[in-house]
Order: sequence, then C-alpha cells, then structure tokens
Amino acid sequence: MAKITLKGNPVQTTGELPEVASIAPDFILVKSDLSRATLSDFKGKRVVMNIFPSLDTGTCAASVRRFNQMAGNFKDTVVLCISRDLPFAQARFCGAEGLDNVVTLSDYFDGAFGKNYGLEIADGPLAGLHSRAVIVIDADGKVVYTQQVPEIVDEPDYEKVLEVLK
Repeated sequence: MAKITLKGNPVQTTGELPEVASIAPDFILVKSDLSRATLSDFKGKRVVMNIFPSLDTGTCAASVRRFNQMAGNFKDTVVLCISRDLPFAQARFCGAEGLDNVVTLSDYFDGAFGKNYGLEIADGPLAGLHSRAVIVIDADGKVVYTQQVPEIVDEPDYEKVLEVLK
C-alpha cells in the first residue's frame, strides 16, 4: 500500500502502482458517450494517464487543464484523464472549459481500474476514490514512468512527465 496524505493527514491506497518495465494491466473504463474504452484501444500510441479523485476539486481540475495544454505537443500520444466521476460530469467539465486534447474516462461502474492499478484510496474521507497519480505507458504497452503524488491536494510534477515524453 502506498502511504500518502490528504492535507497532511495520513491515508493509504489499496496497493502499489504498476512497476516500471511491467506490461500495463488492461482496463475497461467508460467514455463520456457511455461506450467502453480499453487500454488496447490506444495500442501503438504512448499513453499518459492523469489519475485523480474528482474533477470537483481545484487541483484535479487544474491537472486536467494542464495535461490538455501539454497533450497537443506530443505526436502519437494520448492523455487519459481518469477518475470515478460520472461520465456526464467529465463531459460537462471539458465542454465548459473547452478541453479537447484529453480523453476523459470514468471508473464509476465498479472501481476495477483503481483496484487493479493499486490506487484506490483505502481510508479517510476520500475512501473509494483514486489517489492522484500519473502513469506513462509506451507504444508497446510497457509502463515507463509512474508518479504517486504523495499529498493528494498537490498537483503532479508535470516537468518529470514532460522529460519522459521528450
């Protein structure tokens, strides 16, 4: 279990992020049109997963805006913004913000993604939601970078993600 904090208070996740050099686990998540998306849908592209608790927080919203800005700069790369928010809320947020360089995906149905990727929050007020993390997967499906953000209210280290993508 990863030990992280929420406003300085310790919380834990149900597991650990996938290891670098491992094959990323497949998933089934829900798109804004309620169709299903799997990791294999993005085969042949690099995948950046921006994972967070909820778009209804300032930090999560800021990370989606920032990754949307970054996404247009990299060829053959898709940015997935993943949370347990309902697909309708994700679509409404991106529509209102004019964000069209990222793909929002929801784990609302059964939370299997959060469990399989070891980032479901196990305790505290956000229990059941995803911890804040970034995972980068290469075009062959291997995990090349992970970042478990140690304090949930902090944004990811975008510069480290950019270094991996260059």
